[in-house]
Amino acid sequence: MTIAKIDKPDWQHYFDSVAKELDGMRAEIDVVAMAIGSQIAAEWLPLLGISYDPKGDVLAIAVEGLDHLVRKPDTIFVDVEQGRLTSMDVTDSEQVRHIVKLRGPQAPS
Repeated sequence: MTIAKIDKPDWQHYFDSVAKELDGMRAEIDVVAMAIGSQIAAEWLPLLGISYDPKGDVLAIAVEGLDHLVRKPDTIFVDVEQGRLTSMDVTDSEQVRHIVKLRGPQAPS
């Protein structure tokens, strides 16, 4: 497990470069804020992609049926295991944390 902070000038390139390795992954998105506590926004849904738009200053995490947008992100930490992104912790300008956990596709039942 390697946790690293990604600097803002590198966000767009970083997410563009990991796009292929995210194929077939599932994501859980947990939003943590003082006002709401911890709430799950998405629970192990197929991940469609993660991208950063520097013009709009928006990080988009697209899962099946939901586009989770983090407006004005301040910091992004990623956790990489065996060369693969397994989670990220994003804090926005209002100090709301968006925790995204990733895992491979679920085995068929």
